Amino acid sequence: MLSAFAQAFRTPDLRRKLLFTLGIMAIFRLGSVIPTPGVSYPNVQQCLEAVGSTNDLLGLVNLFSGGALLQLSIFALGIMPYITASIITQLLRVVIPRFEALQKEGQQGQAKLTQYTRYLTIFLAVLQSTTMITMARSGNLIPGCSVPLIPNDSVMTIVIMIIVMTAGTGLIMWLGELITERGVGNGMSLLIFTSIAAGFPSALWSVGGAANGVANVTIVIALLLVITLLVVFVEQSQRRVPVQYAKRMVGRRMYGGSSTYIPIKINMAGVIPVIFASSLLALPGLFSQFGDQSEGWVQWVSLNLLSPTAPLYMAIYFVLVLFFAFFYTSITFNPDDVADNMKRYGGFIPGIRAGRPTAEYLQYVITRITTAGALYLALIAIFPVIVFAALNLPDTVGFALGGTSILIVVGVGLQTVKEIDSQLQQRHYEGFLR
Repeated sequence: MLSAFAQAFRTPDLRRKLLFTLGIMAIFRLGSVIPTPGVSYPNVQQCLEAVGSTNDLLGLVNLFSGGALLQLSIFALGIMPYITASIITQLLRVVIPRFEALQKEGQQGQAKLTQYTRYLTIFLAVLQSTTMITMARSGNLIPGCSVPLIPNDSVMTIVIMIIVMTAGTGLIMWLGELITERGVGNGMSLLIFTSIAAGFPSALWSVGGAANGVANVTIVIALLLVITLLVVFVEQSQRRVPVQYAKRMVGRRMYGGSSTYIPIKINMAGVIPVIFASSLLALPGLFSQFGDQSEGWVQWVSLNLLSPTAPLYMAIYFVLVLFFAFFYTSITFNPDDVADNMKRYGGFIPGIRAGRPTAEYLQYVITRITTAGALYLALIAIFPVIVFAALNLPDTVGFALGGTSILIVVGVGLQTVKEIDSQLQQRHYEGFLR
C-alpha cells in the first residue's frame, strides 16, 4: 500500500490533484480558527477552558464545523447549512413534481437542483448565523460563561458578523466544489472528513487527562478499531441481484444478451438517518430554551431529551434511526422505476417476470436488506454512547468519537481511496485495494 501511495505522488496529474485537495483542506482548517470580527477571542477561549462543554443541541453542528462553531470563527457554521439544504432538496422531490422532473432530466436538471441547493444554503446560513449570534449574546451558546463573547453588540457589529459568517459558508461551498472539479474525491464529504478528524486528537487527549486515563484511552481506541472494522465490512457489502438482457436486432446488428447485476448496498442510506434523528431530537431542547427554566416540563426535557445517555433519549434515537433509514432508502431507490427501465431495455431477473413482479421482488429484497442496514446504523450510533457513559466520559467525547463520526470518516476514506485506486489503475499501476 505504501508503494501505491508513493506511486500516486510520482504520477504528475494525480500528484497535482492530491496536493490541490490537501491545500484546500488546509485553507478550510485555517478559516476554522480565524475569529469573526466583533468576537472577543480571549473571552471565547476562557469560557471553553472554564466550562469544557456546551449545550448538547449544538454538539452535532460543532462536530461538523471542526470546533469552529464554539469559537465563532468565520467558518463557524461549517458545512452544516449545505448538508441541511441538500437533504431538504432531496426530500422536496417527494412532494414537488417539478423537483422530481428535474432529477430525471440528466445533467441539466442536476445543475438546476444544485443551483436551488446553493440558494437554500445561503438562506439557511443567514438564519443559522443570526441564531448563533443571538445565543452568544444571551450566554446560551456556552452555558456558564461569565464573560461576554461579543463585547460590542451594536446593530452594525451584529450585521457585519452575520454577513461574514454567511460569506464563510458560501466560501466553504465553493471550496468543496473546487475539490470535486479539480481534486480527488467528493469535496463536501472531504471537508466533513477534515472537520471530524480534526477533533479526534483533542477528544483522546481529554480522555487521557481524566481519571483512569490510560485504561480509558485503551478501551476507546479498541472500540474505535472494532467499529471501524465493522463499518468497513458492512459498507463494502452488497447484495447483487442478477439481471439478464435479451438479444434484440437493431438494424442489421444484434444487441443485448449480456449478464449483469444490480448492486444493492446493505446501508443504502449512509449516515443520513443518524443526522436526521439527531436533528429531530434537538427540537424539544430548542423549544425549552424559550421557556422558564424552573417549569416542570423544561426540567423534564432537560433530564430526558437533552442528554444522550438518558434511557428515553436512546430509545427514541434508536427508533428514529430505524424509521429514517427506511424512509431515506425509499426515496433514493424506487423499485418501480428500476423495473420500468429494465423492461424498456429488455432486461429481466432470471425466474421473475418483467414489470410489476420485478418491482415487487426488488421491494422484497430492499426491505430485507434495509432492515439489516437500519439495525446496523442504530447499533453503531447507540453502542459507543453506552460505553462512554459507563466510563463516565463527557458528552463532548461522545460527539467527537461516536458512531456518527466513525461512519463518516471511514465512509469518506473508503470512497476517496477507491477514486485514487481507479485513477492509478487507469495508468496501469496497482492500486491501494487488491
